[in-house]
Amino acid sequence: MMMMLIVSPAYAADNEIYINQSGTTVNIDLEQLGSGNIIGGLLSSAGSLTPFDMDGNAFTLDINQIGDTNKFLGDIWGDNVTGFFEFDGDSNTFTIQGDPTNTYGIDNSNYNVDVTGSTNTFTLNHGTTALAATLDLDWIINGTGNQVTSNINYDGATNYIDVDGNSNTINFTGSGYAGGYFYLDQTGNNMTFNVQQLSTQDNDWLKIISISNNTGSNTSTVCVIQNDQGTSTSC
Repeated sequence: MMMMLIVSPAYAADNEIYINQSGTTVNIDLEQLGSGNIIGGLLSSAGSLTPFDMDGNAFTLDINQIGDTNKFLGDIWGDNVTGFFEFDGDSNTFTIQGDPTNTYGIDNSNYNVDVTGSTNTFTLNHGTTALAATLDLDWIINGTGNQVTSNINYDGATNYIDVDGNSNTINFTGSGYAGGYFYLDQTGNNMTFNVQQLSTQDNDWLKIISISNNTGSNTSTVCVIQNDQGTSTSC
């Protein structure tokens, strides 16, 4: 295993962690308490962190950011990756790419994302060209005004989202050639769902349980598209 881990000096009241790791069978546990912290990463700023880059097989990454306006940004490359990502606070940003150039294959990954707070923005782009074999992805989100954008290239992957709170937005696109399963369990008003399952000439499965009680100016919007190489359509 080769690993570089740098905890930078503070810029104002902020902390930063720089990771460049390669190898197998490693467990990494990072915790940041407070606001304005960065684990960088993609487009990271403040002290211009670059990169959060993890390469290898059979590793575990445990992230805890407790506070507001924190950032978790970077690339994960490998197979049999286990991730535990916890965010408690508001206006945090999560942007992660899973093996965007098919270096390892990003197969057999298991991610758990636990969010408590409001106005957070989360983006997960996992795999390319049907790489996410047997991905098990679970989101537990409690709060208002959160936005989740998840793009997965399916290969028998499972994506589960449990979201409680008002004015949350879920954007999900599943593509590839081997099919996948998406399960959304939602409670709250004024929500927006945009779900596309686009496995080419294969089967996709979708389950949505939604409980809303919109009143006054509150409006909920649900758009679901399942398309296995048919005519292009939109909501």
